[in-house]
Amino acid sequence: MIELDRITLGYEGRTLVKQASAHFQAGQLTALIGRNGTGKSTLLRAIIGLGGLTEGSIRIAGKALETITPPQIAREIAFVTTERVRIANLRCRDVVALGRAPYTNWIGHMQEEDRRIVEQALERVGMIDYLDRTMDRMSDGECQRVMIARALAQQTPIMLLDEPTSFLDLPGRYELADLLGRLAHEEQKCILFSTHELDIAEQLCDSIALIDTPQLHHLPIEQMRQSGLIERLFRTTRNR
Repeated sequence: MIELDRITLGYEGRTLVKQASAHFQAGQLTALIGRNGTGKSTLLRAIIGLGGLTEGSIRIAGKALETITPPQIAREIAFVTTERVRIANLRCRDVVALGRAPYTNWIGHMQEEDRRIVEQALERVGMIDYLDRTMDRMSDGECQRVMIARALAQQTPIMLLDEPTSFLDLPGRYELADLLGRLAHEEQKCILFSTHELDIAEQLCDSIALIDTPQLHHLPIEQMRQSGLIERLFRTTRNR
């Protein structure tokens, strides 16, 4: 569903990834790992057309990214960032309802089906009891779950998440990764998320995309384990 063809990524004059190719398929959960500052967030943003791409091409569901309009991208890709949402008086149900924007009419009128999808999304992340609680009265972890529910309500075939487990406790991290795995396998979604949780990546994901600047390696879990790439990455980190 996501095809990277000899892409080069740059940020503030620095090359992060060079001439990299990879294919992320439907029905798979992929963890994106690498040291801080090596381009994980830049890669996720490049996939939805938010800059960083200096060479090569990206295709989404067989279409060149530059030919897809923003409304079309919103129906193909849901993106959860690491930014904290703290808007006073904005209820959880209202935040998650934003995920229905690509499907509502021009004034954003919600139908009964849209409301059902919003509640179902909150239930899937364990936040159904927080429907009417405002975001400024919630913890970082609770807010993160609500943002993931918004992405679920968007009902896209592709989900990108930038360090979605950052504000969750250890059980919550495993629960979230398990949820993402079930979404990928049961609903045939293509899900790519960046993380520093190597144990979660190896236990619950189908493949790992590893950035070792300027290279990007994407392999199934067992092949990644046998490749020695992870050990080399962290050995290099310790020696720095």
